[in-house]
Amino acid sequence: MGDKVVIVTAASRGIGAGCAKELAAQGYNVSLLARSASVLDLAESLQGIGVQGSLSSAADLETLVKSTLDQWGRIDGVVMSFGDPPRPDLLEISDQMWLDHFEMLFLSVVRLARLVTEPMRRQGGGAMVTISACDSHEPSLGTPFSGTLRTAMEGFTKLYAKRYRCDRIRINSIAPFFVADDMAELEGWNVPDDLMWGRPATYQELAKAVAFLLSDDAKFISGTTLKVDEAYSAAI
Repeated sequence: MGDKVVIVTAASRGIGAGCAKELAAQGYNVSLLARSASVLDLAESLQGIGVQGSLSSAADLETLVKSTLDQWGRIDGVVMSFGDPPRPDLLEISDQMWLDHFEMLFLSVVRLARLVTEPMRRQGGGAMVTISACDSHEPSLGTPFSGTLRTAMEGFTKLYAKRYRCDRIRINSIAPFFVADDMAELEGWNVPDDLMWGRPATYQELAKAVAFLLSDDAKFISGTTLKVDEAYSAAI
């Protein structure tokens, strides 16, 4: 493997696993977190390390970062992926559900940024990517957590980018439309019949865009959201 090290969360399946596989293929050492024990098998197959734990647990995030630093002594990149939130009717969302998803989609980003900033600053920089969604600035009743909590996450991303730009630490969000390797994964979703390529982006295709944002080719890009959505969203 190469010298660069990347942390990927929610990495047992979906977008997180796709990013882990693509980044490992590009030469990164990968450190993976997920609630499912299958993340340990994926990490082993990629010659990386795995931590079974929750994004919503500050202690698990500390374990993830400590294990990564103990293994490789540095952290060059972080990909903050998340599980798919549920889609309840707006006023059926309980206080506890709002708090739980606030902790997952917002506080986890803040906590992980706190943990990796000093190691990145000492080594001369680093890059982070948060996985958002294309409706984060266009609230939809079908996905209430994206239109509220992911919007807040992108706001923090901008503030962090401003604060740590002179330390050469970059952070961006990436906002996909539908992502799947098989249409069966999107059962129950209202998938348009006019997708640009007649299918959703695959996990690997999205992961290549994430890898670009982590790379030196994107070294002047920070504090923004890259939409990978076929121009589906209306906002400029």
